[in-house]
Amino acid sequence: MSRDRDDGDHQDVPRVGGGLTTGEVARRLGVAPTTVRSWDRRYGLGPTAHTGGRHRRWTAVDVARLERMCALTATGLPPAEAARLALDEAGPQAPAPQVDSVRSPLPAARGRSRAGTGLRLGDVRQECKGVARAALRLDAVALDGLLSAAIEEHGLVAAWSEVIMPTLQAVGRKWESSGERYVEVEHFLSWHVSGVLRRHAPPVVADRPGATTVLACVPAENHTLPLEVLAAALSERGLPVRMFGGALPVESLVAAVRRTGPAVVGLWAQSRTTASRPLAQHVAAIEWGVRGARRKPVVLTLGPGWAGQTVPGSPHPPGLAQALTAVESIALR
Repeated sequence: MSRDRDDGDHQDVPRVGGGLTTGEVARRLGVAPTTVRSWDRRYGLGPTAHTGGRHRRWTAVDVARLERMCALTATGLPPAEAARLALDEAGPQAPAPQVDSVRSPLPAARGRSRAGTGLRLGDVRQECKGVARAALRLDAVALDGLLSAAIEEHGLVAAWSEVIMPTLQAVGRKWESSGERYVEVEHFLSWHVSGVLRRHAPPVVADRPGATTVLACVPAENHTLPLEVLAAALSERGLPVRMFGGALPVESLVAAVRRTGPAVVGLWAQSRTTASRPLAQHVAAIEWGVRGARRKPVVLTLGPGWAGQTVPGSPHPPGLAQALTAVESIALR
């Protein structure tokens, strides 16, 4: 039987009956359970019904009211004013839905959500909304917890593709359309994603001749997160990887390839202005090994910057899963 901590009860209680516990509501919203309790105590935003004893269960109407509270505070409105508006908008006669309508546990919810946080998330996993709310509030504790939970529940590849990337893209769209606002949110979210990836990455795999992968951003490119998750996923599969991060100079990239003799070189370019076909061709032509048995690396052109720039002999995997498949097929043959 699954158990969930209800912050209002300060004990583990079985999930019985309908509705969400305080802990589940907090994860849905991307806030700490103590924040939900505080909003209940200070502003009267608590659940409309109890299910016996001190066990608290939140209905869909209760959760919608708290979501409105989150959306309003994310715009900078003081909590007291946001609570007043959330209560006024809900109205005194708001119908209580069947409690089964919010029974799905979180953060492991499989459902999708179109509900907003001020970000255009689209049709995404429910966890994205909580991550987005925590990022907008610059809530480090909640954000780390939600990101870790997503990786533990779904694994690195699915968590990146279905939770982290959609949220990062939504924050990026918000920044681009808001005249330099929300830059701090993007940096904050990226930093915490990087930290969580490092904490969940498996130990570095020892080198195996002919199986190493070199990962680097092209010169003038500093978007390292996609390479960080690829490096972690390769290590998870027992494949040795050498990560060189952002904006690696050409001469340093060439030196790294010559010294490691990799089977694969992954070059990330976020922008078309940084992607360089001559660079990819130059790296792909580097040879090493004894005379008569020299080898060359397979170059993977990674990232949206390479779109439309076909490099003969250099595959362009469109996503993380495809990049993993490409590396495995080359390194293990």
